[in-house]
Amino acid sequence: MTVKLPLQTQQVLDGLSEPLAKRLTALRILILKTASENTAIGPIEETLKWGEPAYLPSTTKSGTTIRINRHQKSDRKYAFYVNCQTDLVERYKELYDDVLKFDGKRAVTFDVEDDIPVDAVKHCIAMALTYHLK
Repeated sequence: MTVKLPLQTQQVLDGLSEPLAKRLTALRILILKTASENTAIGPIEETLKWGEPAYLPSTTKSGTTIRINRHQKSDRKYAFYVNCQTDLVERYKELYDDVLKFDGKRAVTFDVEDDIPVDAVKHCIAMALTYHLK
């Protein structure tokens, strides 16, 4: 199945290795799917922030922005990032320290060789996209 991406997102992914681009595309789909399953989130705006694909609930303002990209310029690591001024990563660690990997107060990181722990990641995405409703 071919996924049609917004031009800006496609341009970012075109600059990455194929395995990394595939993983980020899967993460993008997971973000959009999670948002569509939660009526409190509303429509998601997809844009670029700091040159990275970014997703935010622009209509409801229910949450904080999620950005996705490779991590630390690695061709093996990628991440989703949240605002470091939130307590989201602390909360993620409390819930999923045994399942997910983190970088500081802003990122959940992954390796291209590993499967995404879908249930944990969907929950973290939903927490970010509803952050202002807590």
